[in-house]
Amino acid sequence: MSTFFYSIDQIPEKELVPGFSARMVHTDEQTIAHVRVIQGSILPEHHHPHRQITNIISGELEMTVDGQTLICPAGTVITIPSNVPHSARAITDCHIIDVFLPVREDYRDM
Repeated sequence: MSTFFYSIDQIPEKELVPGFSARMVHTDEQTIAHVRVIQGSILPEHHHPHRQITNIISGELEMTVDGQTLICPAGTVITIPSNVPHSARAITDCHIIDVFLPVREDYRDM
């Protein structure tokens, strides 16, 4: 029997980098990460082949994408093309939902 319904609280939380922890949902085509971020935490600059859409659900996150920096409050959506460098710093505690295309195979076994 296939599972179609999940409770996010039942998905194990995994630390991506100190202060950034995520619960991952994978399909064949995409990965959705429910990310909890602790105030003051820094996501170092990096890039990956995946296209990414970051949705700020709550809190304020300073995002830098391809050298452009903006303070992003709740309700902000950031689109990050494939292989574009980006980084972040949590101004407050944050809840973020990231969508990655294609699926993040490197996150499946975290």
